[in-house]
Amino acid sequence: MRSDVLIVGAGLAGLVCATELLERGKHVTIVEQEGEQSLGGQAFWSFGGLFLVDSPEQRRMGIRDSFDLAWQDWCGSAGFDRDEDLWPQRWARAYVEFAAEEKRDWLRRRGFRFFPVVGWAERGGYTAESHGNSVPRFHITWGTGPAVVEPFARSVRRAVEDGRAALAFRHRVDRLLTEVDESGNTVIGGVEGTVLAPDRAPRGVSTNREEVERFHFQADAVVVAGGGIGGDIDLVRKHWPRRMGAPPRRMIQGVPSHVDGRMLQISDDAGAELINTDRMWHYTEGVENWDPIWPHHGIRILPGPSSLWLDATGQRLPIPLFPGFDSLGTLEYIMSTGHDYTWFILTQKIIEKEFALSGSEQNPDLTGKSVVKVLQRALPGAPEPVEAFKEEGADFVVADDLDELVAGMNTVADGPKLDVEAVRTVIERRDRELRNDFTKDAQIAALRVARNYRGDRRIRVAKPHRILDRKAGPLIAVRLNILTRKTLGGLHTDLQGRVFASNGEGRTLQGLYAAGEASGFGGGGMHGYRSLEGTFLGGCLFSGRQAALGVDADLELKKSLTLAPIGRCFVDDVLPVEEVEGVETLGEFSGFRMAHPHTLPQRHVVGGRPCQGRLYFSGSLRRRVAHPRRVGHRR
Repeated sequence: MRSDVLIVGAGLAGLVCATELLERGKHVTIVEQEGEQSLGGQAFWSFGGLFLVDSPEQRRMGIRDSFDLAWQDWCGSAGFDRDEDLWPQRWARAYVEFAAEEKRDWLRRRGFRFFPVVGWAERGGYTAESHGNSVPRFHITWGTGPAVVEPFARSVRRAVEDGRAALAFRHRVDRLLTEVDESGNTVIGGVEGTVLAPDRAPRGVSTNREEVERFHFQADAVVVAGGGIGGDIDLVRKHWPRRMGAPPRRMIQGVPSHVDGRMLQISDDAGAELINTDRMWHYTEGVENWDPIWPHHGIRILPGPSSLWLDATGQRLPIPLFPGFDSLGTLEYIMSTGHDYTWFILTQKIIEKEFALSGSEQNPDLTGKSVVKVLQRALPGAPEPVEAFKEEGADFVVADDLDELVAGMNTVADGPKLDVEAVRTVIERRDRELRNDFTKDAQIAALRVARNYRGDRRIRVAKPHRILDRKAGPLIAVRLNILTRKTLGGLHTDLQGRVFASNGEGRTLQGLYAAGEASGFGGGGMHGYRSLEGTFLGGCLFSGRQAALGVDADLELKKSLTLAPIGRCFVDDVLPVEEVEGVETLGEFSGFRMAHPHTLPQRHVVGGRPCQGRLYFSGSLRRRVAHPRRVGHRR
């Protein structure tokens, strides 16, 4: 089979890339190791949160946001500090510009609508220059994850019906097809792999790996959109950042097992460059799913800021590690304790207003677009999925008094035994700070600041009250586990999604592109060390779109050039044309800039080492250009 473009992975980034290419007249084949029931990948399971800047939804909630403020927050959170962060930082700025300008209108044209209350994730709690969202930016898609996937899945399905696209499910890629051109450069020309036996297991459930036959697909461009490593705990441990010490002894999975990073290793084997592989985004508020879909299935609690957060020994977490403030900072602290779990202690009043569960299946009101059911969240009682976890979840303890609660906590956990009087002292000290409207307790002060935002006051943050107030009960404790989720590093790409080669020469691999989590959501790590949340789905959308634009531009340029050699000249040894004085460029070809013939020196020598290059005649452009493999490399 041959197509203009092969996309490996039928998740959100792959579907977005395919949709954009189809709209530009390209024939696309999507190769996916899972069945059709998994179309949309991990985006389907998501809460549907998207990062937008200065949106109408924000303004209606009284939020004053701007590109400058968002970029300040992004830089403070990312902490870019490596030489290889050049392209990730460029991606980050381009993404924040996209989120502040075109993104919302682009999504609305495709049918997206948003829940009117904007959420406030990753609040930071440090200084203005440090980590965190200064204002709420978490826009929940009306319909959650399935509604994010649907417009792009619908577009691809329509193209399949029209013969403009193909979907190859249960096709597992084993190798990228490579060849060497006349200049000695590696060119990616397709994929080969194994057809797996059909499997009708429900979405997310592990499928068989029975091999049926081999396949071999060719294309002018290959886009890797195969996801990250969060479903393979052994790989997570292998790449665990050394700065955090040993990886957790116990982790639960936030993604299915087929999210195994397979295409990252395959791309590496073909000569692609991987960077920032030690940057990952794992959550510290994971609970075991009492009704699991995949092995070690965990769900993340999306907490409001009121719960008292204790480490495994019963000590409060340090400032500003409050619920929902700094995921990475909390993870770093937890790993320093020598234990891999922590505790929330809260009341029924807190759980009713502040507990949400991440995932489309855990929010049937929003996923089903039911206004009536959403309004019921304002009534007494926690949402049904939260109550189900409270009743059935292995990590939840419910009691009428503190003695009974701590006894239950000691039964659930296999770590240090908590002393009930020590826990009582911590809670009572916190509760005393509520007697006045002012306090030295930073968490209590943060609660009051949060309630100044009308969205938090109405539906997200409970009225401050004493935890040991019986009228607010019963008491609830939740053991929180480390939950694997996102890969923040990945394939190193330029702003058009072209993948750099690993040979250190700064060249891209002709014909290879990457998008989504496989590219660290762009550039090999546009988030840096931390996410501001709402940026993973947005990263899939943006990187898929950018890769499509890059592929389309390169294929159109390649098609327009009918090349025939007409002579020889001496040119500099792989110098970017921008660095050759007086040279003007005509455009790009596979990541290389072409020199205008009238401005190209006939002989340009650096360090006494001239090298031979060829001039070509373009039948369609009617002008001479420098051979893109010799002059015009774009660093």
